Amino acid sequence: MNPGSLGRHDSWEGVRAVVAGFGVSGFAAADNLNHLGASVVALDESDAGDRPAKAELLEVLGADVRLGPGTTQTLPDDVDLLVTSPGWRPTAPLLAQAAARGVPIWGEVELAWRLRDPDHDTPWLCVTGTNGKTTTVQMLDSILRAAGLRSIAVGNVGLPIVEAVMDPEPYDVLAVELSSFQLHYTDSMSAEAAAVLNVAEDHLDWYAGPTGMADYAADKGRIYERVQRACVYNVADPETERLVREADVIEGARAIGFTLGMPAVGMVGLVEDILADRAFIEQRDTSAAELCTIADLASPAPHFVANALAAAALARSHGVSQAAVRDGLRAFRPDGHRIAVVGEADGVTWVDDSKATNPHAATSSLLAYDSVVWVAGGLAKGASFDDLVLTVRDRLRGVVLLGRDRHVIADALSRHAPDVPVIVVGDDETGPVDGGHAMERVVATAAELSRPGDTVLLAPGCASMDMFTNYGERGDAFAAAVRRRM
Repeated sequence: MNPGSLGRHDSWEGVRAVVAGFGVSGFAAADNLNHLGASVVALDESDAGDRPAKAELLEVLGADVRLGPGTTQTLPDDVDLLVTSPGWRPTAPLLAQAAARGVPIWGEVELAWRLRDPDHDTPWLCVTGTNGKTTTVQMLDSILRAAGLRSIAVGNVGLPIVEAVMDPEPYDVLAVELSSFQLHYTDSMSAEAAAVLNVAEDHLDWYAGPTGMADYAADKGRIYERVQRACVYNVADPETERLVREADVIEGARAIGFTLGMPAVGMVGLVEDILADRAFIEQRDTSAAELCTIADLASPAPHFVANALAAAALARSHGVSQAAVRDGLRAFRPDGHRIAVVGEADGVTWVDDSKATNPHAATSSLLAYDSVVWVAGGLAKGASFDDLVLTVRDRLRGVVLLGRDRHVIADALSRHAPDVPVIVVGDDETGPVDGGHAMERVVATAAELSRPGDTVLLAPGCASMDMFTNYGERGDAFAAAVRRRM
């Protein structure tokens, strides 16, 4: 049976659907497909966490859930649809077998778009980029709520989109964070407005081979396809503008740039310390509308201001007032582990930006401070640190490295900043390294390197899973070690 013509008000009885992965989005997809009447088989190599409990719940409702090693090696017979969780590569057995058989492959985002309520066509305001997605989407959601709209931040940021679109009480608008993995399996989405914040090296372990970066950028660019009103791009990142130019948009959609410089007509940007709009006002040829000031924001860091401008552009494309933009941005506070000050002592400020999990994010964080003791390292995911070191070397008081790929960063420092002191924590370890214990040593070492006026900045530029459960646990370990010294 062909599921391509079915929506939320149709019966899915007779559709045989396989869901690859049983994490947050996989469970949401399986649950809602089962609710619509499809015959659902959910498969996941892991039975960790709450997966067994969720599996038991869905099996009571009639789904077939198979967890554990080996369960995803063979695609069941007679399948009409495969819904994949983010991060599954096309070479994974289930996906490769589905493609070979001609079985449609949708991501959870694609499924959600097809299950929208035609009686309540809730617009999507979508954000992607290598860095800043979550902060921008949360800023956008704060602005939309300040405008009195029933909004929610969904997608890669937390709540699966399919849960939001299936809510019996329709939302006025959705603020949608999308990763490249999610966009890879999205084919029909038509956002009201969309933004690509930046494109830099990341996930090159997933996008492998000589065309890896091009493939990664192309997946980011899919967010602009069929955009209805505004394609928001980063003036400082020409790749984002190129993706706009190549997109097939709905007639009338506009390209809107955001910039930390003076905005040209059709852009949002900075006029001294004012976030200003020259895109969504009638007098844009001759004047700019004040949205808020940098002092209204939770941080003056350049990348934080850029995120605010992108969020403002998306909100303004939806018709939100200047006052709501100001009020929403004033009210917004970033989640933990994003340029969060965790302590100040002896003239040294200690900052946790553990969420900076790739070189581009770490560069943005480092550029916010004049003199830095940089704490970095972890899983580099195939990324290079040469450009980062060339950009920030004059700001580095010293560097403390930990984690599996610490030597990748150390080698870049030795090539481009040989005079910067570098201390590697962990070279004397002969067995598994305890992350908390290692972080104690990192903080002690950073304290010795720092001088009054410095910032000790945890901006690892790497993923955390070699030593910690996630970036949050890494940031917590850093903050706890800092507080114990004070």
